[in-house]
Amino acid sequence: MRTVLLIFGDLIDQDIDWLCSNGSKLTLKEGDVLIQKDVPLKSLFIVLTGELSVWVGKDREISRAGSGEMLGEMSLVEARPPSATVKAATTSTLLAVPKSALQAKLKKDTAFAARFYKALGMLLSFRLRRLSHRIQGGADPDESVDELDPNVLDTVFLAGARFDRMLKRLS
Repeated sequence: MRTVLLIFGDLIDQDIDWLCSNGSKLTLKEGDVLIQKDVPLKSLFIVLTGELSVWVGKDREISRAGSGEMLGEMSLVEARPPSATVKAATTSTLLAVPKSALQAKLKKDTAFAARFYKALGMLLSFRLRRLSHRIQGGADPDESVDELDPNVLDTVFLAGARFDRMLKRLS
């Protein structure tokens, strides 16, 4: 859920409406592969419901992504294929936003691009801090590094409301 709080807190209502209008709903069954390592992505994904598992290799699950998480953002930023495989751990529903449409929107709408890339930067920074904490042997990374940046706290309510509105719109 943290992703949605970081991303949707910086975006405005019209940005969320654009994502909903230009994306399509995708339903996965448990075990379905959403993202295959080294296979270029055509979409950016927002998890609406369910849970997905992130795998490196065939037998090493490194994380889980649930409702409100974004997937495929690294391939959007650096135009490289994914470095991990993502599979549905449970029946899941996602919003798939075509990468081509998103790239055109980012190029055309500089205000949207500024908001989107700022939010994406915060998300990637959060993930890097969390990984760093885990590598350093932190006892419970979910407790110490999961606290929101005070600058983000003002937008948490708005972000949650925007995500709820997205869920209702796509239901």
